[in-house]
Amino acid sequence: MMNDIQKCAFFLMLVSCTSCGGQTTRDFSQERLASVTSDTVAVPGTAETCHTKFEYTYASGKRLIIQNSFPRGEQYTDAQGNRYAKTIFWTRIINETDNPLQVNIDFSSDTYEFPNYVRSSQLAQHHIMIPPDTLMPGAERLGNYGFHDAETFSAERMHKPSSLKRTINPNQSTGFYVVRLLLVTPEVVPPRVKGGPKLHTRAGFTLEGQNLLYTFNGKTIRCGTIE
Repeated sequence: MMNDIQKCAFFLMLVSCTSCGGQTTRDFSQERLASVTSDTVAVPGTAETCHTKFEYTYASGKRLIIQNSFPRGEQYTDAQGNRYAKTIFWTRIINETDNPLQVNIDFSSDTYEFPNYVRSSQLAQHHIMIPPDTLMPGAERLGNYGFHDAETFSAERMHKPSSLKRTINPNQSTGFYVVRLLLVTPEVVPPRVKGGPKLHTRAGFTLEGQNLLYTFNGKTIRCGTIE
């Protein structure tokens, strides 16, 4: 059996090892992201279709890049006579790290309250949906970014949750769409506003730790993770 001195030494060694292990974990968590830079392309219609780009550089020098598009879309009337403003965005996530990344995004079946694009003091009810389609190379320069089934998809998924789960291997990327629907009323979309919601809406994803954040007209919600 250990005497009192041996017991005390063993206890101090155990505490020291536990403390060092915890500190190492915290340091690694703090140091893995070295810097974040962002860029905004302010002129729609140019050869560059990316609205915002966020670069997350890690201590190893490797990067994760998130690109978000300008909005495209128009208004349409559904079979019940309801008029909606439909807006389509794309996002591309580029993995330049040495590890595969698991992307998980979830949007609720409920509507989301975001600031009205005309009157920022008002909140408007928006349906936010994420289709399973993949953004193909070159689609950024096509009408509606190559996603032409938005109305059919919206009618089927408007009141249902939508999600996206993808794995991005090292030195690869994935692109996907986000569709937003807004019920058009004179209070929400006055006729005198030229261009409609698509010219006055800004949205996109950013990363905070492992949490994916979605910002729409200045309001941010948590909607997923990159692990």
